[in-house]
Amino acid sequence: MATRLRADARRNRAALLSAAREVFAEQGLDASLDEIARRAGVGNATLYRRFPSRRHLIAEVFAGHMTVAIRLADQACEHPDPWAGFLGYLSRVCELQATDRGLAELLVTTAFDDDERLAALRAAAQQRAVDVLTRAQRAGRLRPDFTRNDLWLVMMANAGVNRHATEPHAWRRQLALLIGGLATR
Repeated sequence: MATRLRADARRNRAALLSAAREVFAEQGLDASLDEIARRAGVGNATLYRRFPSRRHLIAEVFAGHMTVAIRLADQACEHPDPWAGFLGYLSRVCELQATDRGLAELLVTTAFDDDERLAALRAAAQQRAVDVLTRAQRAGRLRPDFTRNDLWLVMMANAGVNRHATEPHAWRRQLALLIGGLATR
């Protein structure tokens, strides 16, 4: 049976999650846990009492992000135009990566696949992404040789652009160029 947290413990946990979202978004998954505790206004012992490891904290923070990726794919599959749904999905996922370095890194790593919750969410997000691209292919708009692995490569490239570009919206230019190569002729 789960133990109910005291009010101060709930506040500390919420503050830690909020600070972790900010710090991971700014600095990536290797961000300092000391910085997260500092921004949350708690000590390191409180952080480790609530989240025994970096992996636990990352799983808690990013589970919600992965459900957003699933929702985006669901919305794309519901769009009446499969190509527009695919483009909207791809653009929105790339934008999420651009605004959250931690998410950008998480989407292109398998380092957290041993976390059951994240692995299940990741598998669901990947399956829904395949549904989005298959739909666009069946409509004759997306090149037929584009695969799930290619989508993963797009996300890897986008993560790299976001990490290294000096221009804040360079990802948009890269995506526009990429889309030109993905459409069937």
